[in-house]
Amino acid sequence: MKITCFILFISFSIFSQESIEANFISSIKLKVETPVAIDGFNTMYYISNNVFYKKDATKTISYNNLQLGNISSANTFNTLKINLFYKDFNSVIILDNRLAEIFKIDFSSMQPYRNVSHISTGNDNTLWLFNQDKQQLEVYDYKYNSTKFKTLPIKSNVLDIKSNYNYCWLLTVDNLLIYNYFGTLISKIANDGFTKMDESDENIILKKDNALFYLKKGTTQILPIKIPNLLINQFFVTNETLYIYNDETLQKFQLKTN
Repeated sequence: MKITCFILFISFSIFSQESIEANFISSIKLKVETPVAIDGFNTMYYISNNVFYKKDATKTISYNNLQLGNISSANTFNTLKINLFYKDFNSVIILDNRLAEIFKIDFSSMQPYRNVSHISTGNDNTLWLFNQDKQQLEVYDYKYNSTKFKTLPIKSNVLDIKSNYNYCWLLTVDNLLIYNYFGTLISKIANDGFTKMDESDENIILKKDNALFYLKKGTTQILPIKIPNLLINQFFVTNETLYIYNDETLQKFQLKTN
């Protein structure tokens, strides 16, 4: 009897959580091109008309570099070294917390030449970048123009990239690949139609069609997030707070992951 009860308890513990609750907190009117992030101090980062903005309670500052074309991605994981990627010109701009330019990287003018399709923030003076010609993920030191580590070639097309100081998550058509800082593949999860993702505290939010899913760090089980039926044009997460943007409003939800 005791053994039976124990087995039932284990089974219930494993299968009890089939989804992640998202409790609605608030909604604000917002008209921007691309919301990028909101940090723990409620500072908002966004892109409008190809200009990058930082807005807090007292002021709004901006950075633009129209000669480099459109901003392909912006990463504010390290707010002292924000990076803007200009894919059309194969270039990256590093900004400080006042949005002053502190470093410019032009991969087209460097040797060896790199054709970069995706980038994300790394540790110190490094970036995670995907070298499209070699089909490899690299940890690139932009201060010394050197590759510190690189992965084995990746055969599937890359859809998205996210990182922190220690890990990089690479979403491809076939798989979600997780690498450590040394470029070693530590986990591979089949991609069941996911197209975008975001990361916070090593937890991953994935988008598939008009739905969101949650991958808790250290696990391989991807759970659906229960949210209202609303249009998800863009999304991002800070700690356990999920933001969803539909081109008119920015909605804020608290994730219940326990």
